[in-house]
Amino acid sequence: MKAGQATLGILMLDTSFPRIPGDVGNPLSYQYPVLMRTVHGATVQRVVYEADPLLLDQFIEAARDLQAEGVAAITSSCGFLSLFQDKVAKAVSIPVFLSSLQQAPLAYAMTQRRVAIITANSERLTEEVLRCAGIDSKIPLAISGLQDAPAFSNSFLEDGPGLNRESVEQELLARATGLVEQYPDIGVFVFECHNLAPYAKSVQQATGRPVFDIIDFANWIYSSITKHEYAPPSSTGKP
Repeated sequence: MKAGQATLGILMLDTSFPRIPGDVGNPLSYQYPVLMRTVHGATVQRVVYEADPLLLDQFIEAARDLQAEGVAAITSSCGFLSLFQDKVAKAVSIPVFLSSLQQAPLAYAMTQRRVAIITANSERLTEEVLRCAGIDSKIPLAISGLQDAPAFSNSFLEDGPGLNRESVEQELLARATGLVEQYPDIGVFVFECHNLAPYAKSVQQATGRPVFDIIDFANWIYSSITKHEYAPPSSTGKP
């Protein structure tokens, strides 16, 4: 960590797929120091498909370790970890924001229009996952999953060794534009999946809607713990 500069802690799933710039797990995605901690055994299978509650203690332990090492806030590499949000946040004394989905209530409050959620797996995006992220039935949603998108699934859900960036981007764009065609009242996109930020600009340009991803969320929280000092006005009243 850089001396005197706040560091963001990231709880990482136990995966091996490539993490390109823009991905939550690539240090080049941030303009400030990050410290990543892999939670061993927290595979995609156990987190996304099984929602394994036995992993909670390991995430709490890892969060406490990050806090002990001096990080100023903690996020994670998977939006489905909203299930652990409350208990991990209570276990430490620094801000915790485990899921990009936590941005959805704010996105709806700002637009008063339907929130489109693109997720790694829509079949596993249960009401409980949404509720733990603060999303209730009052927020109109449009949800699309990438579990049947071959390039995405092969890399991120099956933890494959390669990544075809262009194919993943095209699959994501197809889902996003398809949602807008089906739900013209969509006002904003929120990416549940923390691997989708590299493609956010393409979705924003193709749909004309704002896009919220985990890197946006991290930058917002980081700005709240690294406030700027503003110079007082001069005695003459001139800048």
